[in-house]
Amino acid sequence: MLKYSGQTRVLVAVDCIIFGFDGESYKLLLIQRGFAPEKKKWSLMGGFVQPEESVDEAANRILKELTGLENVYMEQLHTFGALARDPVERTIAVAYFALIDIQKYEKQLSKEYHAEWFPFKDMPDLIFDHGQMVEMAKNRLRYKASLHPILFELLPEKFTLPQLQALYEGLYDTTFDKRNFNRKLLSTGLFLKQQDKDKDSSKKGAFFYKLDQSKYLTNFEAFLKFIPNPEKFLIT
Repeated sequence: MLKYSGQTRVLVAVDCIIFGFDGESYKLLLIQRGFAPEKKKWSLMGGFVQPEESVDEAANRILKELTGLENVYMEQLHTFGALARDPVERTIAVAYFALIDIQKYEKQLSKEYHAEWFPFKDMPDLIFDHGQMVEMAKNRLRYKASLHPILFELLPEKFTLPQLQALYEGLYDTTFDKRNFNRKLLSTGLFLKQQDKDKDSSKKGAFFYKLDQSKYLTNFEAFLKFIPNPEKFLIT
Protein backbone atom coordinates (compact mmCIF):
# COMPACT_ATOMS: atom_id res chain seq x y z
CA MET A 1 0.00 0.00 0.00
CA LEU A 2 1.35 3.38 -1.02
CA LYS A 3 2.10 5.73 1.90
CA TYR A 4 3.65 9.16 2.28
CA SER A 5 7.24 8.72 3.39
CA GLY A 6 8.83 10.58 6.27
CA GLN A 7 5.50 11.49 7.93
CA THR A 8 4.53 10.96 11.56
CA ARG A 9 1.11 9.41 12.14
CA VAL A 10 -1.38 11.12 14.46
CA LEU A 11 -4.64 9.91 15.95
CA VAL A 12 -8.02 11.39 15.06
CA ALA A 13 -10.79 11.34 17.65
CA VAL A 14 -14.41 12.47 17.77
CA ASP A 15 -16.01 14.10 20.83
CA CYS A 16 -19.78 14.56 21.11
CA ILE A 17 -21.32 17.46 23.03
CA ILE A 18 -24.86 16.25 23.73
CA PHE A 19 -27.36 18.89 24.84
CA GLY A 20 -30.77 18.13 26.30
CA PHE A 21 -33.72 20.07 27.71
CA ASP A 22 -35.98 18.63 30.45
CA GLY A 23 -38.81 21.14 30.08
CA GLU A 24 -37.29 23.57 32.56
CA SER A 25 -33.53 23.72 32.06
CA TYR A 26 -30.67 22.75 29.76
CA LYS A 27 -28.42 19.85 30.55
CA LEU A 28 -25.23 18.32 29.20
CA LEU A 29 -24.69 14.56 28.94
CA LEU A 30 -21.35 13.46 30.39
CA ILE A 31 -19.64 10.15 31.11
CA GLN A 32 -17.06 8.99 33.61
CA ARG A 33 -13.87 8.17 31.77
CA GLY A 34 -13.11 4.47 32.10
CA PHE A 35 -9.35 4.46 31.51
CA ALA A 36 -6.18 6.40 32.26
CA PRO A 37 -5.26 9.19 32.14
CA GLU A 38 -7.98 11.06 34.06
CA LYS A 39 -9.80 7.82 34.88
CA LYS A 40 -13.23 8.31 36.52
CA LYS A 41 -13.21 12.02 35.77
CA TRP A 42 -16.04 13.55 33.79
CA SER A 43 -15.71 13.66 30.04
CA LEU A 44 -17.59 14.14 26.81
CA MET A 45 -18.50 10.94 24.99
CA GLY A 46 -15.80 10.29 22.43
CA GLY A 47 -13.70 7.77 20.59
CA PHE A 48 -11.18 7.28 17.83
CA VAL A 49 -12.07 7.31 14.17
CA GLN A 50 -11.61 3.84 12.72
CA PRO A 51 -9.84 3.22 9.39
CA GLU A 52 -13.03 2.04 7.70
CA GLU A 53 -15.27 4.99 8.67
CA SER A 54 -15.53 8.70 7.94
CA VAL A 55 -15.45 11.29 10.70
CA ASP A 56 -19.23 11.79 10.44
CA GLU A 57 -19.78 8.04 10.64
CA ALA A 58 -17.62 7.87 13.76
CA ALA A 59 -19.66 10.63 15.42
CA ASN A 60 -22.94 8.87 14.63
CA ARG A 61 -21.55 5.56 15.92
CA ILE A 62 -20.43 7.12 19.19
CA LEU A 63 -23.78 8.84 19.70
CA LYS A 64 -25.63 5.59 19.09
CA GLU A 65 -23.38 3.65 21.48
CA LEU A 66 -24.20 6.07 24.29
CA THR A 67 -27.84 6.95 23.66
CA GLY A 68 -29.14 4.28 21.29
CA LEU A 69 -30.23 7.11 19.00
CA GLU A 70 -29.95 7.53 15.26
CA ASN A 71 -30.99 10.34 12.93
CA VAL A 72 -30.92 13.06 15.60
CA TYR A 73 -29.79 16.62 14.98
CA MET A 74 -26.00 16.71 15.04
CA GLU A 75 -23.47 18.95 13.36
CA GLN A 76 -19.72 19.32 13.25
CA LEU A 77 -18.49 22.12 15.49
CA HIS A 78 -14.73 22.56 15.31
CA THR A 79 -11.40 20.74 15.09
CA PHE A 80 -9.18 20.90 18.18
CA GLY A 81 -5.53 20.26 17.49
CA ALA A 82 -3.38 21.81 20.22
CA LEU A 83 -0.09 19.96 20.52
CA ALA A 84 -0.52 18.91 24.15
CA ARG A 85 -4.30 18.53 24.31
CA ASP A 86 -3.95 14.79 25.00
CA PRO A 87 -1.03 13.84 27.31
CA VAL A 88 -0.74 10.29 25.94
CA GLU A 89 -0.39 10.72 22.18
CA ARG A 90 -0.77 13.48 19.61
CA THR A 91 -4.52 13.43 18.96
CA ILE A 92 -6.61 15.72 16.83
CA ALA A 93 -10.25 15.87 17.99
CA VAL A 94 -13.23 16.76 15.81
CA ALA A 95 -16.08 17.99 18.02
CA TYR A 96 -19.77 17.61 17.22
CA PHE A 97 -22.82 18.82 19.09
CA ALA A 98 -26.16 17.04 19.20
CA LEU A 99 -29.64 18.00 20.44
CA ILE A 100 -31.96 15.43 21.99
CA ASP A 101 -35.19 15.39 24.01
CA ILE A 102 -34.23 14.16 27.48
CA GLN A 103 -37.69 12.98 28.47
CA LYS A 104 -38.05 10.83 25.38
CA TYR A 105 -34.68 9.16 25.35
CA GLU A 106 -33.30 9.13 28.90
CA LYS A 107 -34.11 5.45 29.43
CA GLN A 108 -32.06 4.47 26.40
CA LEU A 109 -28.75 5.68 27.82
CA SER A 110 -26.05 3.05 28.01
CA LYS A 111 -25.21 2.06 31.60
CA GLU A 112 -21.75 0.97 30.47
CA TYR A 113 -20.46 4.55 30.37
CA HIS A 114 -22.03 5.78 33.66
CA ALA A 115 -23.68 8.61 31.75
CA GLU A 116 -25.30 11.43 33.70
CA TRP A 117 -27.12 14.65 32.82
CA PHE A 118 -25.70 17.84 34.36
CA PRO A 119 -27.41 21.27 34.40
CA PHE A 120 -25.29 23.92 32.70
CA LYS A 121 -24.80 25.76 35.99
CA ASP A 122 -23.65 22.64 37.86
CA MET A 123 -21.28 21.22 35.27
CA PRO A 124 -18.17 19.55 36.77
CA ASP A 125 -14.62 20.11 35.59
CA LEU A 126 -13.95 18.18 32.40
CA ILE A 127 -10.82 16.47 31.12
CA PHE A 128 -8.43 17.91 28.56
CA ASP A 129 -10.01 20.70 26.47
CA HIS A 130 -13.58 19.40 26.76
CA GLY A 131 -14.68 22.46 28.71
CA GLN A 132 -13.55 24.66 25.84
CA MET A 133 -15.53 22.46 23.43
CA VAL A 134 -18.70 22.88 25.49
CA GLU A 135 -18.40 26.66 25.65
CA MET A 136 -17.86 26.85 21.90
CA ALA A 137 -20.91 24.62 21.34
CA LYS A 138 -23.05 26.89 23.54
CA ASN A 139 -21.89 29.85 21.48
CA ARG A 140 -22.79 28.13 18.22
CA LEU A 141 -26.19 27.05 19.52
CA ARG A 142 -27.02 30.56 20.75
CA TYR A 143 -26.20 32.08 17.41
CA LYS A 144 -28.01 29.47 15.32
CA ALA A 145 -31.11 29.58 17.55
CA SER A 146 -31.45 33.30 16.80
CA LEU A 147 -31.78 32.53 13.09
CA HIS A 148 -33.50 29.14 12.81
CA PRO A 149 -35.94 26.99 14.83
CA ILE A 150 -33.15 24.60 15.76
CA LEU A 151 -34.18 24.39 19.43
CA PHE A 152 -37.32 22.42 18.63
CA GLU A 153 -35.09 19.38 18.30
CA LEU A 154 -34.96 19.48 22.11
CA LEU A 155 -38.73 19.38 22.63
CA PRO A 156 -41.30 16.57 22.65
CA GLU A 157 -43.94 16.41 19.91
CA LYS A 158 -46.37 18.47 22.02
CA PHE A 159 -45.20 21.44 24.07
CA THR A 160 -46.55 24.57 25.76
CA LEU A 161 -45.69 28.21 25.20
CA PRO A 162 -44.21 28.46 28.74
CA GLN A 163 -41.91 25.56 27.84
CA LEU A 164 -40.86 27.38 24.68
CA GLN A 165 -40.11 30.54 26.65
CA ALA A 166 -38.08 28.54 29.17
CA LEU A 167 -36.23 26.96 26.24
CA TYR A 168 -35.10 30.33 24.90
CA GLU A 169 -34.53 32.01 28.26
CA GLY A 170 -32.40 29.11 29.47
CA LEU A 171 -30.15 29.23 26.44
CA TYR A 172 -29.60 32.98 26.55
CA ASP A 173 -29.65 33.24 30.36
CA THR A 174 -32.12 36.12 30.23
CA THR A 175 -35.83 36.90 30.69
CA PHE A 176 -38.25 37.80 27.91
CA ASP A 177 -41.57 39.61 28.24
CA LYS A 178 -44.18 36.83 28.17
CA ARG A 179 -46.83 38.63 26.11
CA ASN A 180 -44.39 39.97 23.55
CA PHE A 181 -42.61 36.62 23.25
CA ASN A 182 -45.85 34.71 22.68
CA ARG A 183 -47.04 37.25 20.11
CA LYS A 184 -43.84 36.92 18.08
CA LEU A 185 -43.90 33.17 18.42
CA LEU A 186 -47.46 32.71 17.15
CA SER A 187 -46.99 35.25 14.35
CA THR A 188 -44.71 32.78 12.56
CA GLY A 189 -47.68 30.55 11.74
CA LEU A 190 -45.52 27.51 12.50
CA PHE A 191 -47.60 26.21 15.40
CA LEU A 192 -50.79 24.16 15.62
CA LYS A 193 -52.80 24.70 18.80
CA GLN A 194 -54.09 21.48 20.37
CA GLN A 195 -57.32 20.88 22.30
CA ASP A 196 -55.68 19.43 25.42
CA LYS A 197 -53.75 21.22 28.14
CA ASP A 198 -50.77 20.60 30.36
CA LYS A 199 -52.12 20.92 33.91
CA ASP A 200 -49.02 19.79 35.75
CA SER A 201 -47.68 23.32 36.23
CA SER A 202 -50.94 25.11 37.14
CA LYS A 203 -54.64 24.48 37.79
CA LYS A 204 -55.64 26.53 34.76
CA GLY A 205 -53.17 24.72 32.56
CA ALA A 206 -51.49 25.72 29.32
CA PHE A 207 -52.57 24.58 25.87
CA PHE A 208 -50.28 22.23 24.03
CA TYR A 209 -48.96 23.13 20.59
CA LYS A 210 -47.36 21.14 17.81
CA LEU A 211 -44.92 22.28 15.19
CA ASP A 212 -46.47 22.37 11.71
CA GLN A 213 -43.92 20.14 10.00
CA SER A 214 -44.85 21.19 6.45
CA LYS A 215 -44.35 24.88 7.22
CA TYR A 216 -41.32 24.13 9.38
CA LEU A 217 -39.54 22.46 6.48
CA THR A 218 -40.46 25.06 3.85
CA ASN A 219 -39.91 28.14 6.05
CA PHE A 220 -36.86 26.98 8.00
CA GLU A 221 -34.60 29.68 6.57
CA ALA A 222 -37.25 32.38 7.00
CA PHE A 223 -37.83 31.75 10.70
CA LEU A 224 -38.62 34.88 12.65
CA LYS A 225 -35.65 36.19 14.58
CA PHE A 226 -36.71 36.04 18.21
CA ILE A 227 -33.36 37.23 19.50
CA PRO A 228 -32.31 40.66 18.17
CA ASN A 229 -28.57 41.27 18.16
CA PRO A 230 -27.65 37.71 19.20
CA GLU A 231 -23.97 38.64 19.33
CA LYS A 232 -24.48 40.32 22.72
CA PHE A 233 -25.34 36.92 24.22
CA LEU A 234 -22.27 35.14 22.92
CA ILE A 235 -19.63 33.93 25.36
CA THR A 236 -16.35 35.75 24.96
